[in-house]
Amino acid sequence: MRQEIGELTFDTPGQGLHDCTRAVNRWVEATGIQTGLLTVFVRHTSASLLIQENAAPAARRDVERYFAKIAPEGAGYEHDDEGADDMPAHLRAALTATSLSIPVASGEPVLGTWQGIYLFEHRRAPHRRLIAVHLIGE
Repeated sequence: MRQEIGELTFDTPGQGLHDCTRAVNRWVEATGIQTGLLTVFVRHTSASLLIQENAAPAARRDVERYFAKIAPEGAGYEHDDEGADDMPAHLRAALTATSLSIPVASGEPVLGTWQGIYLFEHRRAPHRRLIAVHLIGE
């Protein structure tokens, strides 16, 4: 049994779902581990991770609109230290996931045909986001 740990950096242009599947796949491949369990963890409180539809952009836009409705800006939040999108970003992150567990087989994450790994940026401004990756297996 082996394990590898690393960190991936993503520069987001602002709010939305940003596909990080290829970067995660490249990292897994570089470890040489063929079978195991991958953990992907976003190291921020105003961004999150999702496994989501990778073929139809409309599905991702609908997800983004849904979260904008359930955690809207300008709803009178007490916490607004970094602007009107500050607390909504924290709420959206709390409603989604900060970590994902994905099986690895034949040296790659086991994802469905239409699944991709997405960094969900909840802030309007561009940000540099760090994602920790950990793979245990053989």
